[in-house]
Amino acid sequence: MTDANPASLTDQLLAFKGLAVGLWIAAFFLGERLLPSAKVGLDKAARWWRVARNGGLFGVNAGLSVLVVVPISAWAAVAGPDWRAAVAPWWSGWLGLGLDLLLLDCLIYWWHRANHVFPFLWRFHEVHHLDETLDSTSAVRFHFGEVLLSALMRACVILAFDIPIESILVFETQVLLIAIFQHSNIRLPQGFERGLSWIIVTPSIHWIHHHAVRRDTDSNYANLFSVWDRIFGTRSPSSRWEDMPIGVEREPEKNFVTLLIRPLRLGRTED
Repeated sequence: MTDANPASLTDQLLAFKGLAVGLWIAAFFLGERLLPSAKVGLDKAARWWRVARNGGLFGVNAGLSVLVVVPISAWAAVAGPDWRAAVAPWWSGWLGLGLDLLLLDCLIYWWHRANHVFPFLWRFHEVHHLDETLDSTSAVRFHFGEVLLSALMRACVILAFDIPIESILVFETQVLLIAIFQHSNIRLPQGFERGLSWIIVTPSIHWIHHHAVRRDTDSNYANLFSVWDRIFGTRSPSSRWEDMPIGVEREPEKNFVTLLIRPLRLGRTED
């Protein structure tokens, strides 16, 4: 992409990622309260407890990202075989970045789908789905176990495809930005969102994924490009409505401590 010092470029991308995500989530957090698409359905106190709970999970993962996730990705980016230079020298620069983002977007579709198919992965991913109200804070609500497992999976992908750390950081920034948009409760013009949904995943698509009915929960897995669900037959025929129940079928929301320890219980019976 550039001849700049790799360490310096990585630091710049990390700083940009933090700033971009912070400003983006603040803008949507304010916008969805000024112009909500759906009723929140909780009293004021419960809403703020929920935001604090989601923020707590995000705080744990933010620290984990700096201490573990980024170092793992950075190690994988330099430890793997440098086969691109010899086999595919054209897979570099801005073209290489675009191909990396397309490849990673397809792979994250399959990783997301695997999190719903395999019980061991679902026990961690379920923490994200237990949120009974969707807004921008839902986008950063994940169990630290899922974050660690995702980091290990991503390291394998980086090693196999010789993906540079710059592409990974750009992709991770995109993942957070689009997730905040998809989970947001901001009202969009119907025609605009309908047209946009043919290209990228919009709230009208992703909210169905959070519908508290398992057949809809197990659909609409795409991250950025909505085409993956159409190609692989996992697009839900359901349409979003204003007071659609959100969460996990037959499972109520949990408190912060329970969310942290529930996936780690060895004797837990899988659904």
